[in-house]
Amino acid sequence: MKLDRKEILSALETISIAGEGKNMVESGAVKNVLTFGNEVVVDLVLKTPAMHIKKRAEDDIKKLIHEKFSPDAVVKVNSKVEAADNPNEIKGKSIPGISNFIAVASGKGGVGKSTVTANLAVTLAKMGFKVGILDADIYGPSMPIMFDVENEKPISVEVNGKSKMKPVESYEIKILSIGFFTAPSQAVIWRGPMASKALNQMIFDADWGELDFMLIDLPPGTGDIHLSIMQSLPITGAVVVSTPQAVALADAKKGVSMFLSDSINVPVLGIIENMAYFTPEELPNNKYYIFGKEGAKNLAEDLQVPFLGEVPLVQSIREAGDYGRPAALQTASVIENVFEEITRNIVQETVNRNQSLPPTEAIKITTMAGCSAVKKN
Repeated sequence: MKLDRKEILSALETISIAGEGKNMVESGAVKNVLTFGNEVVVDLVLKTPAMHIKKRAEDDIKKLIHEKFSPDAVVKVNSKVEAADNPNEIKGKSIPGISNFIAVASGKGGVGKSTVTANLAVTLAKMGFKVGILDADIYGPSMPIMFDVENEKPISVEVNGKSKMKPVESYEIKILSIGFFTAPSQAVIWRGPMASKALNQMIFDADWGELDFMLIDLPPGTGDIHLSIMQSLPITGAVVVSTPQAVALADAKKGVSMFLSDSINVPVLGIIENMAYFTPEELPNNKYYIFGKEGAKNLAEDLQVPFLGEVPLVQSIREAGDYGRPAALQTASVIENVFEEITRNIVQETVNRNQSLPPTEAIKITTMAGCSAVKKN
């Protein structure tokens, strides 16, 4: 049987590369199709080096040709990876309707960065702000658990003729996380380009709507995810979370240094000290400095960045996160007061930061009646 090149090319329009919305012809993945009697050669260009995607594409092509044209056809697929100039870069510069992007970071894991992010978000919402959270911790997403939305999935909505993801909402917070797209026990084993592509979709292919603040929960450390986001989004400022002990402070110092470096140049709004002290319920007047005393406060003074406040080591904060109801939602509680003070400090530092920006980049925030309000350009 003689194979026809045009018919094969047309048939390839019915399959696509994993992770790409368009079919492999429309997306440009198929560069050429040649036929020689009973032999077919397909030249394929992939955007990712992932071996499982490469193998699946090759298998899909062979299966299609064997089933649709000839089971005896000799099919050869020449695959190569054609990466972008900077495969880790997240494309785009802003998201219409979002006034402030606040990156929440930590130098090391285990200091409670995500817990702090969740409680800052609900406190901002209680103050009357419209808030969203981008869970950028691709390898350890925790926001679905902390907001009790583990079983939720973002739905698709049409915005101006384009299909967009609608963030999951909980306690008036809009949330997107890679945790919505993976099983709870599934490990995300991706290289930088794939992680950046996933983030790119959650940022720019989502219908975030109008937000006063988007909190970006970054992974621990100072890796390529941080660089991609910091260099691609107009980050208003960064908040660094640390515990008081020396090993955490050393990494927190590196985190501050990253944001303030010439290549990143993101203002640091301040440092939060988490697990600052422990007060037993039966001894309410006692404070035990288990991890050291005022380490993050002293670091903030040394680095000449604002100290935003301290969060005590309280069992209810951990329990609230595990049950999916951030502790700051508890009215008339010590934790509510703690996070309200820290959040007000962050908003005030955002006001100060935005007032010092050039007019073309400024995001106007004014303070009224003891509570800050965002004004959009």
